[in-house]
Amino acid sequence: MKKIKVGIAGLGRLGRTHAQNLAFSIPGAELVAACSVVAEELEYAKKELGVANTYDDFGQMCCNPEIDAVAIVSPSAFHAEQIKAALKAGKHIFCEKPLAVSEEECIAIEEEVAKHPECIFMLGFMRRYDPSYAYAKKKIKEGAIGKPYLVKATGIDPDAAAEQLLSSGFIPNSGGIMLDMGSHDIDLMRWFLEDEVASIYAVGSVVKYPEFAKQGDMETACATFTFRGGGIGQFHVGRISCHGYHIETEIIGTEGSIRISPVPEKNLAMIYNHTGAVKECVGSFPERFAVAYAEEMKEFIKCVQEGRKPDIDVHDGTAATVVSAAAQKALETGEIVRL
Repeated sequence: MKKIKVGIAGLGRLGRTHAQNLAFSIPGAELVAACSVVAEELEYAKKELGVANTYDDFGQMCCNPEIDAVAIVSPSAFHAEQIKAALKAGKHIFCEKPLAVSEEECIAIEEEVAKHPECIFMLGFMRRYDPSYAYAKKKIKEGAIGKPYLVKATGIDPDAAAEQLLSSGFIPNSGGIMLDMGSHDIDLMRWFLEDEVASIYAVGSVVKYPEFAKQGDMETACATFTFRGGGIGQFHVGRISCHGYHIETEIIGTEGSIRISPVPEKNLAMIYNHTGAVKECVGSFPERFAVAYAEEMKEFIKCVQEGRKPDIDVHDGTAATVVSAAAQKALETGEIVRL
């Protein structure tokens, strides 16, 4: 089967994960180009990944006729314009979440994608490809917990990364904690409950790092969602987990429940020493979801090769952004937001 030649935009932490997978781990894929406005990242692509074609302009990369598909892993604010440029150039697209930072941009992207049915489009909600989450979905489909009606989720970044995050300039441009940190959980709630959000209530606080408030964001936030069919969603997102990167999800049904990662353990080893019995925890999202990132990219390449649409489509991106924005509004106003 033909190899799919890919150009990647963005070589930050997650961009490098995708680039390394495309260069070395994804059957049927060949990383042939990289785009970044950071010279150091382009040097990395040349020296470490063996990429011959490097660009500081995304439009120029899309003009390369050798490229079949692009992977967009750039900052969120650039996604809309880069998706449109790639579609215009006839490229298949893998785009990291979020689809865009506003409902208007998302709807415009949906319309553009619909105009190019020949182009495969896939959004990067990688948790659906994590073995544990995929297993949970399979068991729910099989009726293992009856009808699911409540999804509870926790997602907290490591405290060790907070100061770097605050000094990076990212927070004022992130769209707020709900869009930055909540969209994966919102997507999982929609996926597990197979329903759409009807209303949202949210609260938040800043306790440890006042700089989050000074930069216009929250350090911790909680939200409750009601769904059209009667289901409920709850999540807690934050930026100060002292023990590492903490992701936890519980799906409760009429006949049982499934709990994923109640302890964010690094592996199955237990350390016994003077501190007690200790399980080390994962330290970052690339580490926790390493398999999921590879599996989702394998699926994208297969979809391009086979000419079929992926299960995650452009509307999933719109829904996550719309609900995240509504959650941010609920957080800022203290009011229930209805969709």
